[in-house]
Amino acid sequence: MRDLKIPQERHPEKAHRKDNAQPKKPSWIRVKAPGGEGYNSTRKIMREHNLVTVCEEAGCPNAGECWSQGHATMMIMGEICTRGCTFCNVATGRPDALDLFEPGRVADAVQKLGLNHVVITSVDRDDLEDGGAEHFAQTIRAVRHRSPGTTIEILTPDFLKCDPSVLEIVVKAKPDVFNHNLETVPGLYPTVRPGARYFHSLCLLQRVKEMDPSIFTKSGIMVGLGEDRQAVNQIMDDMRAADIDFLTIGQYLQPTPKHHAVDRFVTPEEFAGYEKAAYGKGFLMVSSTPLTRSSYHAGDDFEKLRTARLEKLG
Repeated sequence: MRDLKIPQERHPEKAHRKDNAQPKKPSWIRVKAPGGEGYNSTRKIMREHNLVTVCEEAGCPNAGECWSQGHATMMIMGEICTRGCTFCNVATGRPDALDLFEPGRVADAVQKLGLNHVVITSVDRDDLEDGGAEHFAQTIRAVRHRSPGTTIEILTPDFLKCDPSVLEIVVKAKPDVFNHNLETVPGLYPTVRPGARYFHSLCLLQRVKEMDPSIFTKSGIMVGLGEDRQAVNQIMDDMRAADIDFLTIGQYLQPTPKHHAVDRFVTPEEFAGYEKAAYGKGFLMVSSTPLTRSSYHAGDDFEKLRTARLEKLG
């Protein structure tokens, strides 16, 4: 991968102005409260199988819509993260030991929900020697065994503190999509994602593609944190240099007043502009809207992604 220069933000002081009033939430970011028969049915299955979902832990605004359709994003390896990213609502602390029966329960839930496509993510587990790589692989294999027709998308940690070889454990389990979010532009990492390293995350995704070109790679960022358009365009170029197939861009929403402040609400027109620019740079698939999240409409987007690859191959 070519050498890349980290751009500096023009107004970095705006990225952590927690004492200032938050901008008013616009109409295009509002969603209906969760509820209904489908939502309650999904919730019941998650509770019966003692599973954690990122939908709940991260306070996703799309949880009501997705759960009403029977779609839930499983969050494995517990509900306590070893990192303390300022944008994230998942609890930080010392996690419990891994639940060895969790992969089987995830597979049971996927089968019971009848999912054609499942997204499996996790907390960061810097306390584990392999960062949870083997647990991811076991979960993928369990879902494959129980639901062989289900396509699997994983959203992994960065495995920053592990031996580089652990990535091969996950790749050999053959997920259909390997997602790892860069989250924000590199100039904001010190205040938004202080425990991570931009180039490490970027290289992680490039290594996945080098190990197995058949696996789709995916990454996402949030906007409205204090970045500017130039920095967003640069991160798109960096992703394409790493051969990433699928880009997601969504509006950052502050989970609590203690979290990183919202700098501004990006307009739907600006999101459309980012989408056009991203396709122009060669991404096979782009989702860029205020409510876009990594797993939002992931199944439909996977079908579009697969079709785009076939069309590219001629």
